[in-house]
Amino acid sequence: MKILIGAYFLDLLLGDPQGFPHPVRWIGNLIISLEKRLLDLERSKKHQFFMGGLLTVIVVASTYLITLSLIKGAFFLNNYLGISLSIILGYTVLATKSLDKETRKVYEKLETSTIEEARTALSYIVGRETKDLEEKEIVRATVETIGENISDGVIAPMLYLVIGGVPLAMAYKAINTLDSMVGYKNDKYLYFGRFSAKLDDIVNYIPARLTAIFIVIAAFFRKRDYMGSIKTVISDGRNHSSPNAGYPEAAVAGALRIQLGGINKYFGKEVFKPTIGKSLEKLSKKNIIMTIDLMYWSSAIAVICFSALNLVMGGMLK
Repeated sequence: MKILIGAYFLDLLLGDPQGFPHPVRWIGNLIISLEKRLLDLERSKKHQFFMGGLLTVIVVASTYLITLSLIKGAFFLNNYLGISLSIILGYTVLATKSLDKETRKVYEKLETSTIEEARTALSYIVGRETKDLEEKEIVRATVETIGENISDGVIAPMLYLVIGGVPLAMAYKAINTLDSMVGYKNDKYLYFGRFSAKLDDIVNYIPARLTAIFIVIAAFFRKRDYMGSIKTVISDGRNHSSPNAGYPEAAVAGALRIQLGGINKYFGKEVFKPTIGKSLEKLSKKNIIMTIDLMYWSSAIAVICFSALNLVMGGMLK
């Protein structure tokens, strides 16, 4: 558990410094390189699906094995070197501080600058079109992004770090990166990216639901509407095109007494997302800060819970 605790505090301290040689960037470069060799839109749907599966296996397996080899090599040389490398690599799979930094930029632009600059800041962290969004929709998009990424960027990697150590956590990030790069339901990636998208759904199934629980607990301690959070998770957790993203978003929506979902525009086409939560309070800039606060509290609660579970199990977890 010292790896998780060390990695978590290093993430809170450093975030994602500009220019840092982040492993996820290397994973992304590997995906781009392999995609050029494996994706052929002229071939059959089955061929595209098979090649997408091959891409996933190569990227995930190589990420796991390289990470495992590095850590084993470090421990072979020196125990302290092994622990230090594990903490550093473990820190790179967590995105607590960077998620705060990037979403807080949107809040600050809304607070002190123009709405055009807020739209630009938002465009760096969401896939939807932002050029015509008004303040309310900018806030909604930011809150949804934080809610979903509390699971994908914080709790899920923590869970896999606890279960299988840094190699498994890094393999999870490889799956997550694959989904973000090729897991789109468009003409180019519909078949090629299907395998990685389905695998991403599978590995996020438990973390997303755990995240909702941690957000509810955080809402209780932060004197938010934790009962509303519970009710919204139960009633609206499935109101999402993703089998997982709706649960943490529902927990946030209920806690803040706001409504998420609605019409978004992707590649020039309007897409309706089922609504999550009830509009008991109007969306406002402060909801971004409130959601960031819930993220920090839920991540800290997760570390405490995972550490307590490790003690109960007699140190069996990583």
